[in-house]
Amino acid sequence: MTDVNSRRFARPVAITLHARARMAERNISEAMLLDVIDTGDTRYRDETHLWAYKSFPERVDNLLCAVLILEDALVVKTVMHHFEIR
Repeated sequence: MTDVNSRRFARPVAITLHARARMAERNISEAMLLDVIDTGDTRYRDETHLWAYKSFPERVDNLLCAVLILEDALVVKTVMHHFEIR
């Protein structure tokens, strides 16, 4: 994402090459990713690592999930589909 900031986390969003490849594979747009990040549910592993996830009823591969790291920017490590909360 270029010049895109997360409202929820008040920092720029940086997407790794791995995450971009998964987004392309899974037909997930930057707008959809930002929606997951800013309005989805969250689960923290620790202070800086978390998952943001959201259901999209129009997709057959719910839930979509972004694996995130809170640094100076919000780093998107990967993007998953068929995510299950455990």
